Amino acid sequence: MGHNAKGALLALIAFGIYATHDVVIKYLGGGYSPFQIIFFSTLMSFPLVSFMLMRDPQPGTLRPVYPMWTVIRTTAAVLNGMCAFYAFSVLPLAQTYAILFAAPLLITILSIPLLGEQVGWRRGVAVLVGLLGVLVVLRPGSAPMSFGHLAALGSAIFGALASIIVRKVGREERAVVLLLYPMAANFVVVGALMIAFYKPMPIIDFGAASLISIMGFIAGLFLIGAYKAGEAAIVAPMQYSQILWASAYGFFLFDETIDTFTMIGAGIIIASGIYIVLRESSKGSSQTPVLRTRSRGYGAAFRISPFLRPDDRRKMTNAGTRTVGENQ
Repeated sequence: MGHNAKGALLALIAFGIYATHDVVIKYLGGGYSPFQIIFFSTLMSFPLVSFMLMRDPQPGTLRPVYPMWTVIRTTAAVLNGMCAFYAFSVLPLAQTYAILFAAPLLITILSIPLLGEQVGWRRGVAVLVGLLGVLVVLRPGSAPMSFGHLAALGSAIFGALASIIVRKVGREERAVVLLLYPMAANFVVVGALMIAFYKPMPIIDFGAASLISIMGFIAGLFLIGAYKAGEAAIVAPMQYSQILWASAYGFFLFDETIDTFTMIGAGIIIASGIYIVLRESSKGSSQTPVLRTRSRGYGAAFRISPFLRPDDRRKMTNAGTRTVGENQ
């Protein structure tokens, strides 16, 4: 099997696990607040991430090099998790994914003021087309806009902001800082908010919350392997396979169907996102904001970029290939 084929296969497995991860969120969201789900999944993530951090060879303290950017990113990551967990709880899975897929488009927009990235007219048109796809899914004025829709859109915005900040400060900040600050904030802030909505959890539901952490961890390992094995232009588009998983899970487990507008809008968003990924890869941009920063991870999950070896990151920057693509 070739390197790109192996990378694509590992990515498909990773995003299949992530889609199952989101099904568990939706299942728990029917009976518990997003705050309670995030709190317990974060709590169970600490031991898993700690084992990985033991391998961090970089010396230093937990004090961030860029405190203000760390605060902004941590806030965005916490809000991203809250919004995503709520959206998955109340919206059809496929519709939630269609809106979340707008994040790479938003990263491209944010890369202009925050990274000084030059976005040519082709990528600019692709972004506009993708945002039109979001409007097709949301159908403002013709269909009622719920808090779930706003939450999904908020998750895409906050996730894009958190990702672009990682691209801005990630070379100087330690992996442990990038990982633990959002997790600690989730534990404290979401834990405080949970008190007003807390419901006792039977052992099966507590196990489901633990399963969210375990699946996010395992999927992250597969995604690390995917980006080390194959080119980002091949691996990154695999994230859109989640719409297929969402359609199947939604139909068989939650009696959901995909309406025509969601299908058309998702197609537009996916097409524009793939074009941007391929455009950035072919240009070999030193910034490559979508490829380098976009990774899965809502609330409790860890980012995969800090765990790539330094030589891998140099290859990503120089060639625009083995870059990190999807969550915070």
